[in-house]
Amino acid sequence: MDQKILARFAKAMGHPIRMYVLELLSKQTCCYSGDLTEVLPIAKSTLSQHLKELKDAGLIQGETEAPKIKYCLNQENWKLAQQLFDRLFKR
Repeated sequence: MDQKILARFAKAMGHPIRMYVLELLSKQTCCYSGDLTEVLPIAKSTLSQHLKELKDAGLIQGETEAPKIKYCLNQENWKLAQQLFDRLFKR
């Protein structure tokens, strides 16, 4: 079971933009989608797809605060991802 969860997390982390988003969110409590579009040189639709991948994997969560969406790390799954990757690399 852990391998499937780890693979899901790894797949979601498999793009530099998504890694940047995760790094950014790990350094602050939350971030609005509009703020992300200001710091990333990609189209809003492309950013939206990357955020969806991270959200579907359970690494982030989004909360609508019209007209914006606030994104935060899913702390529980973020810690789980760290534990699973640590376990993988310590073998």
